[in-house]
Amino acid sequence: MRRIAVILQAGPGSHESHARAFHAMVYTKELVERGHATRLIFDGAATQWLAKWGAPNDEDDRRMGAFFAALKSVGVAYAVCDFCAGAFQVRDTLAHLGEPLMAEYMDHPSIAGLVEEGYELLVL
Repeated sequence: MRRIAVILQAGPGSHESHARAFHAMVYTKELVERGHATRLIFDGAATQWLAKWGAPNDEDDRRMGAFFAALKSVGVAYAVCDFCAGAFQVRDTLAHLGEPLMAEYMDHPSIAGLVEEGYELLVL
């Protein structure tokens, strides 16, 4: 089986970015179901999604949050960029929610580390 890291950078704010977030989760779900080692990385503006889903304002946030919660419940590996969470002013919220903030390289998740572990990168 292959190793895939799905890196979501698109944050809330447009229909396109919403589609990217949804598809990042769909791709992750399918890859995991087919037995591939898969990690989902929330990077850049995408760190804001987890804050929205942790305190949903509307039905769409609740549905997306429930989809992500279902992924977490089956053990999908994921991480959140610590630097970007701070830059987009959601670090405190995410820390309170217990989200896994990663700061391996210049306060970001290590992309080189993923590549060295054999992960292919898929960036949305």
